[in-house]
Amino acid sequence: MRWEGNRESNNVEDMRDSGGGGGGGGFGFGGRSIGIGTIVIALVGGAIFGINPLTILGLLSGGGGGPAPQTQQAPAHAPPANDPMAKFVSTVLADTEDVWSQLFKQGGANYVNPRLVLFRGAVRTGCGQGQAAMGPFYCPADQKVYIDLDFYETLRSRLGAPGDFAQAYVIAHEVGHHVQNLLGIADRVQQVRGRAGAAEGNALSVKTELQADCFAGVWVHHAQQARQILEQGDVEEAMNAAAKIGDDALQRSRGGAVVPESFTHGTSAQRQRWFSTGLKSGSVKACDTFSASSL
Repeated sequence: MRWEGNRESNNVEDMRDSGGGGGGGGFGFGGRSIGIGTIVIALVGGAIFGINPLTILGLLSGGGGGPAPQTQQAPAHAPPANDPMAKFVSTVLADTEDVWSQLFKQGGANYVNPRLVLFRGAVRTGCGQGQAAMGPFYCPADQKVYIDLDFYETLRSRLGAPGDFAQAYVIAHEVGHHVQNLLGIADRVQQVRGRAGAAEGNALSVKTELQADCFAGVWVHHAQQARQILEQGDVEEAMNAAAKIGDDALQRSRGGAVVPESFTHGTSAQRQRWFSTGLKSGSVKACDTFSASSL
């Protein structure tokens, strides 16, 4: 990926030297936060133990386990200038800002930039306490993307998805959830999910995640047109990452049965298909997973 020398975002908060933080009751899932890495533990556990992944997410994040311990969290600050990974994510975030600001402007709206928070282990968020075990996630309550950069090592070594563009795809996917939040999609999904059973709730989650994948592809389409960010093999890296974190691939990788009704993010093929849809079309309208006749 050609990113060196491009604009860096000022909307990055470094909380890696903080003390983590209690959120007063744990991290609220159920539509309050949306992430790409939550599937790594939740779906595998669901396949092995036959437990709904949403239940596992609640347990992992402290839900239902009483108030989380309160610890001091240091104020956020800008990442150090000599930190290459922080520079990378700042540059990718800036590129998403440029693309989505232009697309919103074309649609007669203003794009509100999200903030991206770097943390280690645990962090207090507007949605409660977040944990690195959840992977990167977006919190609609404070409009921030949270990422423990150690996730990239997990993505490379444990999930088999190396490469800087695979890492950029992760950020673009979470920014896609921010776009959903600004467009009111997240609120509408949450309203329906509140009345839905587990199976229907999972199906809504899949459509939400696939749309975020499609929005990530939309970003790539326009960033490439404007700044030629792609190098040979970059799209393949993103497609490989999408495949490795498909629900079916994760369940198979742990030797468990593939349980479609437990899917919350979509199959490998679906994730690749919707990322490719956004990449080829560059159209937000083309990313309407909720009205699609098939995923």
